This record gives sequence, C-alpha cells and structure tokens, in this order.
Amino acid sequence: MQKLHDKNILSRLTVSPPEKASKEDLLRVHSPGHVNFIQEFCRKGGGYLDNDTYASSQSYQVALLAAGGAIMAAKKVIQGEKWAYSLSRPPGHHAIRERAMGFCLFNNAAVAVEKIRREDDKKRFLIFDFDVHYGNGDADIFYDDPEVMYVSIHQDPYTLFPGKGFVEEIGSGPGMGFNLNIPMIPGSNNADYIWILDKILPVVINEFKADLLLVEAGFDAHRDDPLSQINIDEDFYSWVGGYLMGLQGSMAVLLEGGYNLSALAQSNTVFINSLLDHKLLPLGEYKTQKEIETRYLNKDKVSINTLETFKEIKDTFSPFWGL
Repeated sequence: MQKLHDKNILSRLTVSPPEKASKEDLLRVHSPGHVNFIQEFCRKGGGYLDNDTYASSQSYQVALLAAGGAIMAAKKVIQGEKWAYSLSRPPGHHAIRERAMGFCLFNNAAVAVEKIRREDDKKRFLIFDFDVHYGNGDADIFYDDPEVMYVSIHQDPYTLFPGKGFVEEIGSGPGMGFNLNIPMIPGSNNADYIWILDKILPVVINEFKADLLLVEAGFDAHRDDPLSQINIDEDFYSWVGGYLMGLQGSMAVLLEGGYNLSALAQSNTVFINSLLDHKLLPLGEYKTQKEIETRYLNKDKVSINTLETFKEIKDTFSPFWGL
C-alpha cells in the first residue's frame, strides 16, 4: 500500500474496505469442524496450527475479512466492473475443506465461487493461479467439479511445498480435464513463463468460456523471493495482468503469496498498472506488453524443460482442450 501511495496510484483507485464473510459463507466450502476449530483456537489466543501456519487471537476475524474481500471483488466484477482486487491476507489457496495449511486458514477463492454460484446464478468459473506454490486447496475442493476449472503455473512440486501439482493431476470423474497444472523447474525465467502461458491460456479461456475469471496473484515466484527458486521479475508481472484482461475482458484478483516485501510491492505495483493499460506509472518505470512480448515471446529463448513440459501438457489434455 505504501508503494501504491508513493507512486500516486492509490489516490487514483477506488478503495473499499471489505465486509466480513459470514460463517454460512465459510460453511459452503469448509466443514463445521474446521470452521469451529479455527474460531475457538483463535479465541484462546492462537499459536501454530502446523509447522508453517500461525494464527493469532485476531486471525479468525481477519480471515473473515480476507474471505469477504474475495466475495466483494468477485461481486464487483459480476456487477460490471472490469476488475477488482482483494488486496488482503491471509491467503487461501492451500486451505482444504477440513484444515488450514500453508499460511491459509480458509480458502478465499472457493468461498467466493460458492457465494457467487448460489446467489448470482453464474455457472462456470476459471481460477488462474500464478503463485509459485501449487494451490492444493483449490484443486482438492474442485477436483471433480466440471464447472470450476483450475489452472496453476508453479514451481516443480518435486522441489517445493506442497509436493503436488504434477501434470497428470487432471481432475476426477466429471472434473477430468478441468485441473491443469504447469510445473516449472527451478531457474525458469520470464521467457519460459510467458511462452508457455501464451500457448495454454488463450485456448483454455476461449474454450471453457467462464462466467468469471478469478486470478490468484502470488508474487513469490519473483527471483528475489526467499521461499522459491524461480527466476522471473517485474517484467512478467507487468505483462500478465494486461494479457489476462485482453483474453477475458474482466477478472477478480486475490492476493496470495510474496515474501520479499520490496519485490512484492514493486511487482504488485506494475501488475496493477497493467490492469489499467499502463496508465498510472510514467514511461520508463515499466515495460509495455508489446515490449515484453517482443523481448521474451520467442521459442529460441525457452528452455528445453519448458518445451518438454508443454508437450506433456498438450499430450495429456488433448482429449479435453485444443492445445
């Protein structure tokens, strides 16, 4: 927020405090036992839920605000806004129905989907997640659901938490083909990310025809982030927002990870700038989508591992999508 203020961006955006999600909203996704446990755990002062996930005495209330922010962002887009961004923590994409994990107490995206699905008569939802970690919670909750497609680009799960998110994890039953994973080896860079997404996202977005695109924006794939080994930078984040807007036309964005505060602030700033067609930052402080694509969208700059990953994805998903 300070970076947005310093760049005179914050004053040019409409900022609205979120309303808390209700317990009923949570229970559309999570088990009563999980919701009640988190509420009581925090009431008693909190502590570590597991080796990674900490909750304070206020975390339950804050998590209600984060889930409520996701609902608010989704509703604003359904009501006609081109984009809305829930800039909140705790994140949500690791939380499964029965437990918290990976810094996540409740699954914000899933709570928003279920709220919109029941109250706004929308049927098809596409979740695109570019956090460096696979959103196992999203995948788990919607794994057999053909109305919610989950697409995730993340670091190879052999090398990073949560150890899931392989290409062959494609969904189950009626949800087969609706869970699409793009695992990237450590060291993957802007060219790798931009090239493979340009091969996959236009096809999936055009063929799936979602009523709502939810983007889980994690900035922990940045080369300076301490929790990962991916080598992308602000150029990717300056590209991806505008690129998605060009494909879908509107989207609700939910903040996920990002643990180098300087990299998070700068990446988030150029990302928001890209959502507004690069109208907020002065020239010289970012690269345009065209400049970035000219520099990186070149097969000769892509690693052999990325080419092999795309081939595996194409072969695996050919029965479902026209890759």
